[in-house]
Amino acid sequence: MQNDAPKQTRQTDVMDPARAAALQASLGMPVTITEGTPLPPFFHQIYFWTPEPPAHLGRDGHPKTGLGIIPDLGLPRRMWAGGRLQFHGPLHAGKPAEKITTLEKIDRKEGRSGPLGFVVLRHDIVQDGITRVTEWQDIVYREDPAPGTPAPTPPQAPTDETAAEQASFDTTLLFRYSALTFNGHRIHYDNPYARTVEGYDGLVTHGPLLAQLLMLYAERQLGQLSEFSFRATSALMDHETATLCWKDGTLWVRGPDGRQNMTATAR
Repeated sequence: MQNDAPKQTRQTDVMDPARAAALQASLGMPVTITEGTPLPPFFHQIYFWTPEPPAHLGRDGHPKTGLGIIPDLGLPRRMWAGGRLQFHGPLHAGKPAEKITTLEKIDRKEGRSGPLGFVVLRHDIVQDGITRVTEWQDIVYREDPAPGTPAPTPPQAPTDETAAEQASFDTTLLFRYSALTFNGHRIHYDNPYARTVEGYDGLVTHGPLLAQLLMLYAERQLGQLSEFSFRATSALMDHETATLCWKDGTLWVRGPDGRQNMTATAR
């Protein structure tokens, strides 16, 4: 493992209202964002791009580890496993902001499927000299499964929600979300790669996209959010309709077969 990667990076970006409005449109929301408008929670995901030339990308389309803040763990498969957010105040469209990313933790463990690498990044989003959002991003790296290895059995989701909404996905939405977040991970747009290399049943709906929908749902239930945490538990395919579930500040995503795709809590 390399130990000379920088521990912190800084990026600046103007929170372009047109980009936020494009995300609203892509999600089927009314387009309301203009110059100076407060951004909905988690919309900072569409800013602070880190474009890399093709030579700096891995086989999955993501930037290679070892070139930036995350060292090379020698594990080819990457998954955004979950995260936590604290909302100290709203970000405003049309104004510059700074994202300070800190490598907080790296763990390497042996799992049932082989070695696993766990990375925790902390992102502080600052605007007008004030920290508006603090986010902890949990990323898991692992080896490819051996041929013939059965997929793990996902947990079953609860069915005792007090409110629920349906959410559908298709290749157009996944493409637009990948473009807006500058996410090059091929599992979201390259069907042969997703199926033959990573072993999925189709294109994978982005974990952050599910988290985004849950945050917007929680905001409709609670008003402005102060905290949100989420954990991905199984992949949802682009051709599947999911149920977004709510009960007393707890949320989850249930797949069409009853499996649990994500859990979350909101305040």
